[in-house]
Amino acid sequence: MTRHQRNCTAGTVYSYHERQRDAAASGYGTKAMRLSKDSVKDFDCCCLTLQPCRNPVTTTGGYLYDKEAVLEYVLRRKQEIEKQLKQYKKQLKQAESKQNQSEKSKHQEKVETFVATESSIRSKPLNPFTDVSTSRKRKLDETNGTSSASVTSSSSSSSSAANQPGTSNGNQAGPSTSKEELPSFWIPSLTPQAKPTLVKKPDKTVYCPMSNKPLKIKDLIQVNFTIAEDKDDKRPLVAREVRYKCAVTGDMLSNSTPVAVLKPSGKVVTMECVEKLIKKDMMDPFSDTKLEESDIIPLQRGGTGFASAGGDKLAAKKARPVMMAS
Repeated sequence: MTRHQRNCTAGTVYSYHERQRDAAASGYGTKAMRLSKDSVKDFDCCCLTLQPCRNPVTTTGGYLYDKEAVLEYVLRRKQEIEKQLKQYKKQLKQAESKQNQSEKSKHQEKVETFVATESSIRSKPLNPFTDVSTSRKRKLDETNGTSSASVTSSSSSSSSAANQPGTSNGNQAGPSTSKEELPSFWIPSLTPQAKPTLVKKPDKTVYCPMSNKPLKIKDLIQVNFTIAEDKDDKRPLVAREVRYKCAVTGDMLSNSTPVAVLKPSGKVVTMECVEKLIKKDMMDPFSDTKLEESDIIPLQRGGTGFASAGGDKLAAKKARPVMMAS
């Protein structure tokens, strides 16, 4: 009796770990796994360096960055865009020069053809008293009956030409007039050549690596965290498990606590504080500034560079073949 049969007869069911182990061993069915704590970035860490921010700033979308890291990112992106723009301009100049060169070669070919045609013409002036024009001579030949003689002479000349050796007839094949084709495709003249990849015109806008929206330095908002008290003051801030607290209520902040930034003062408070206290008067308690909905920026809680763990994306799934009943 198998373990599954024993569990069924005993009235028990598989545990979560047993189901996961059996599913992995069978190789069938969709495999789902919940992301662990290591796959989730702390709310106070930079989205680029994945380390606690020393000088935190946030975008209007709520993505937290270290100011030094985001400035370096924007500068590097602008340098890459400038480099791509130079390559694009160089490509345009090369294409323009090739087009001008082809137009010049076509014009030169036309000129040479015209000169060759003109040089092959040999003409001399006609004497109207002694020389007779071709049309008038033809008329005179028709009246004198010479046209019939010319026809017979042409037929006799054609028959004699047919009897000459080297001409094509029913029994002897003449020279081939079709275009000769090269026998091998690997001959250098037939080998295809690789062309350089065309560079597309780069977009001059720098985008946020998390939201893919335009990122501007002037739109970054300074964030002011309120440091939580620690019994052991000798420990550095990075080594503490709980580093910050709500600036209004004093509640400890963690990844499980939704937080928001007040734009006028840059203070970080919990969303519960926003709903119960701040939204009643819509006033910033630290700067006495009238708040709007856009001034309350919820901080995004995302995954690391290897996992996405925002909102309902805490479970990773892998589709595998499904075992079908016979």
